[in-house]
Amino acid sequence: MKEEKKTYTQAPLPFMGQKRRWNQEFKRILKAEFTHCNTFVDLFGGSGLLSHFTKSVRPDATVIYNDFDDYSRRLEAIPTTNALLAELREVMGDYPGNKRIEEPYRSRVLETIATYENRGFVDYITLSASILFSANYATCFEELLKASLYNTLKASDYSADGYLDGLTVTHKDYREVFKEWEGRDGVCFLIDPPYLSTQSCTYSNYWRLRDYLDVLHTLNGTNYFYFTSEKSSIIELCDWLDKEYRKGNPFEGATRIELNTHLNYNSGYTDIMLYKHIKG
Repeated sequence: MKEEKKTYTQAPLPFMGQKRRWNQEFKRILKAEFTHCNTFVDLFGGSGLLSHFTKSVRPDATVIYNDFDDYSRRLEAIPTTNALLAELREVMGDYPGNKRIEEPYRSRVLETIATYENRGFVDYITLSASILFSANYATCFEELLKASLYNTLKASDYSADGYLDGLTVTHKDYREVFKEWEGRDGVCFLIDPPYLSTQSCTYSNYWRLRDYLDVLHTLNGTNYFYFTSEKSSIIELCDWLDKEYRKGNPFEGATRIELNTHLNYNSGYTDIMLYKHIKG
């Protein structure tokens, strides 16, 4: 009997900005309104969750996951990450959970991590979820040395079995990938660039406003899903430019859906998904 493939509802490793809250709505629209598309190109692949959702709904389609943030390297390192976390559990013993890690435990934790650092790659973003306060991330050992450590150790191992199955994985500049697929019939672009005006410590922080605006070229005459948030104000900017300078609004004719996201009891923002399909 054939084993049923697992469908993930969230990315298997921590990733800031993953689209798990769009799970049902994205898949519903994809299934109902994009049957004319047979190729889906995830330009800013992030955690790969959008690509995974797409392949689960459309196993017949070609799905290109452009691993813009090198997430697949973190997936490959899961055995090492699990081994490191197992050693940290031994180091911490019965130390109280969700408490700041004080000496001598702090030094022991850092010494254990340094051993793995000397051996090769350490997934500091995943590790952060187990030794830093909620929603805080470190990207290297030097940042950990300066941080307050907390015992938030994950009790079980990570697993990503089958997560990228069936996907075509690339590691290119999004413009190169877009140029390769632009103008082809039956292609839909999944466009989720790093948000403006949001915390982005886990991204490569080289994005300027112009870089962000350049992404809008991928919306011209294409089938697309585009993700942003109210903090970026990109939709309002495009609307203003259209009214003032008649430059055309790349979001004209797109359907807009919003989701309210709460970071904590007094902080949150609105996530926005816009989609447009051109049948012809």
